[in-house]
Amino acid sequence: MQDSPGNNLGAAAAIDKLLQVMAMLRHPKHGCPWDLEQSINSLVPFTIEEVYEVVDAIERKDMVDFEDELGDLLFQIVFYTQLTREDGGFGFADVAHTVTNKLLRRHPHVFSDGTTDSFGELAELSSEEVVSNWEAIKQQEREDKRARQIAAGQSSEETDASSVLDDIPRALPALERARKLQKRAARVGFDWHEMAPVISKMREELDEFEQALVQGDHAKAESELGDVFFSAVNLARHYKTEPEVALRQANLKFEARFKWIESKLKDEARALEDCSLEELDTLWNQAKANGL
Repeated sequence: MQDSPGNNLGAAAAIDKLLQVMAMLRHPKHGCPWDLEQSINSLVPFTIEEVYEVVDAIERKDMVDFEDELGDLLFQIVFYTQLTREDGGFGFADVAHTVTNKLLRRHPHVFSDGTTDSFGELAELSSEEVVSNWEAIKQQEREDKRARQIAAGQSSEETDASSVLDDIPRALPALERARKLQKRAARVGFDWHEMAPVISKMREELDEFEQALVQGDHAKAESELGDVFFSAVNLARHYKTEPEVALRQANLKFEARFKWIESKLKDEARALEDCSLEELDTLWNQAKANGL
């Protein structure tokens, strides 16, 4: 085995202390009443909130906040594994072992024999070959997981026909799930190879949305608007840009321009409500001209 990257000194002790604190918080007699009331389901909204707070810290480039929010997110994982362990299921160590083995298995170009002992051995693979191997390994993992779920009675072999779209979580944010659905379908050839038909499809969906508006069919218009969003995600995917990132950037841009308008009007002792739409549009263009 070649020299491995430096260890995170103290990490094991810190994790052990965190696990100990978590167990104490859940102590039936001396624990925290709020923590004792929680369940796997009740924690879900808190987990989602913590993920978004991590992303927010990253976008603000606030490393102090980033460290703090990563800790909060780690606590969510520790909390879940405390709950499952109490019910006789897996614990934190099981989760850590599972993801470690997964990483070793999915990186045969780094760990040729699937263990850390082979780290540092040269493996000549292109980035395309790495991606191809990764997808093949993930597909095998999906099949193995489904077999375990069937064996555990959590899935039915008769009712759950295998699909390339299986295991894409429905709880994902809609933009990300659309991207994953499209990406997964593209792997088996269900995709355009050029940008032009993607743009054409988006225009087609916009036309159908407008037709539904003219017809006054609200349900159809809503459905067609969903198709517009789906097509926009596909356009972003073909342009090799993350739709979530692009939309978040657009949100920040809108926020910066709107705040500039507010500040400009405040300097003039005017209120937004007192301005015409034409005036606001002129100010918006001025904000754009100022680089916002």
